[in-house]
Amino acid sequence: MIHLVQLGNGASRRVAIVDEPRLRCLDGVTSIYDLAQAALHGGKGIVELAGALAHGESLDYDAVYKGTSEWHLLTPIDVPGLPSRTLVAGTGLTHLGSAKDRQAMHKAAAAKVDAAKAAENITDSMRMFQWGVEGGRPAAGKIGIAPEWFYKGNGSVLRAPFAPLDVPSYAEDGGEEAELAGIYLVDNEGTPHRIGMATGNEFSDHKFEKRNYLNLAGSKLRSCSLGPELVIGGDFKGITGEVRIERDGKTLWHKAIETGEENMCHSLANMEHHHFKFEGHRQPGDLHVHFFGAHSLSFGDGIELRDGDWTEVRFDGFGRALRNSVHIASKDADRLIEVRSLA
Repeated sequence: MIHLVQLGNGASRRVAIVDEPRLRCLDGVTSIYDLAQAALHGGKGIVELAGALAHGESLDYDAVYKGTSEWHLLTPIDVPGLPSRTLVAGTGLTHLGSAKDRQAMHKAAAAKVDAAKAAENITDSMRMFQWGVEGGRPAAGKIGIAPEWFYKGNGSVLRAPFAPLDVPSYAEDGGEEAELAGIYLVDNEGTPHRIGMATGNEFSDHKFEKRNYLNLAGSKLRSCSLGPELVIGGDFKGITGEVRIERDGKTLWHKAIETGEENMCHSLANMEHHHFKFEGHRQPGDLHVHFFGAHSLSFGDGIELRDGDWTEVRFDGFGRALRNSVHIASKDADRLIEVRSLA
């Protein structure tokens, strides 16, 4: 297992292996996408290939992370210059601890009801969660029930660590979703390959979703963040972490979170199958970022993020914390988008 980061300095880029408290830069590689392509075509694993190339300059990780170095952290995966080659999507209602927040969001109902009442009062969210509990972990080689799936955008929605997450003028809200995301590359034959996983903040508009569940699709079309580190060959069984909201330099809200298959109603293989079963998701050379779902949301505890707040997501074994500020655009910036005719 190794941890990789992408670094930028003006027009220059680097890939480095995390070797705390240093970063060992790779020779001859400027993106993890190119490294993954080289691994595919060269018949070597990324861990072996990265190790063989790690003979470049050594950098102080603390200086890079704190912003005092000439090098800064980039999002840990991209297709340089071609954001349209990346599809960002995700799977919801996957975590055993997540259904309570979603049920409360879509319907004010008692936390405990008997089976008869449950059949009458259950929301679509809770019904889909129950389907996942019943059929989301099929036996090896079998296909289970499809999870909730959503689209977030192309690579243009990805934000680097410490970059602001935007609440646009047309949005009603913005809220963190602390998750892990899988990173995938499709080979020339259309077979998806998992590169690794990274800490993620799948930022969403929960107020807009709460207004009507049919707004879910639109509520997900927001910026999101990954990193700082892409973990190659990591474990996805039982993972603990913490999510934190800071305001004016103080912790406003925090919660311990859990992810990994031991804490989910869907297996990793089932989530991956139902994403890549679509032919359009198996286009050669495309990159995929897929969020696996959140355990808990600050929105579920009544927190409304403000301009200047900071979000922090950390998972044990996945490197340094992912930190992003929150930027809320003025409603005065909202404007009508007019479509011009080419007739």
